[in-house]
This record gives sequence, C-alpha cells and structure tokens, in this order.
Amino acid sequence: MLNQGAEPGKVSEPSWPIIELAFSHVDALLALESSGVSRLMSPQLLADALSSEQHRVLAVADGDDLLAYAVVARQPFDAELEAIMVAPALRRNGLGARLMKAVIETAQAWKVEHLLLEVRASNDSAIALYRSLGFQQDGVRKGYYPPQKGQSIREDACLMSLAFQ
Repeated sequence: MLNQGAEPGKVSEPSWPIIELAFSHVDALLALESSGVSRLMSPQLLADALSSEQHRVLAVADGDDLLAYAVVARQPFDAELEAIMVAPALRRNGLGARLMKAVIETAQAWKVEHLLLEVRASNDSAIALYRSLGFQQDGVRKGYYPPQKGQSIREDACLMSLAFQ
C-alpha cells in the first residue's frame, strides 16, 4: 500500500507483519520471486525450504500478498541466509532491514555462532545494509555469479558474516 501523501518512492507500512511462511504460501512466494530482476531460488528449492525443519522462510505480508521474503538455513554451528528479496517497487524503504533483523533474531534463537551470507559485489545497497547490521566481509568468491542479462562477465560474491557472542 503506497501512501498517496508521501514523498515519491516512500512506503506507508503501518501494519505489515513479518510472518513465517508454510508450504501453503508457495504460490504467493513464487509470484513474488518471479517479480524480481533475476530468480534467486528455483521453485523446487523454495518448496523444499518451506518443507524443511532446518529452514525458516520469513516474509513481510500485506494480507495475502508477500512484499519481501528471506530464506535462512540452520547448519550445525552457523546459520546461512540463502535468499532475500524485496518486491522491486518497494525497495529502499526499510523492508529489507526489517526482514534482516528478523533473520538475525531467528539465527540467535537457534544459538548458532555466526550468520553467513553472500552478496553480489555490485550490490552496494545490500552490502551497506549488511554492514549497518554488523556484518563483516570475510572473503570473495571470484566469478561466482553467472552474468546478468546483457552482460558477459561473471560476477564476484562477497562473503559476509555476523558473529554472535
């Protein structure tokens, strides 16, 4: 729901809750995933995550519509952010930060040592968000991501982590 009186590009989100998704949300999740520039996870991987006890799929919801989602997996000692996406029209309005805070809370509840993630080296806004939340860059995977549409060069992944005390 866009606030008609707000500055262009700003969102009014008075009551958009963050919810944990179940398999019954798979169609809404696939619809949100298909609205992105590139697919983060295959439909099968999303369905598997929704069915797995080792995963949590969190989302910002507006009624039956999903506005953003994140997939976090529990490993033996760490948690890993496998995907995070905000609907293109709602980006840069704080939904990603709210969702990341919920991911961090989930990882802390699991009592893991670290929350790990990887992000495209060109995704400056995401890297800035992660750093603002306390993530540190641990390394780079050279040529990890396939070329985006219209490009021919593979892109590096920045490896980041947040340590829990």
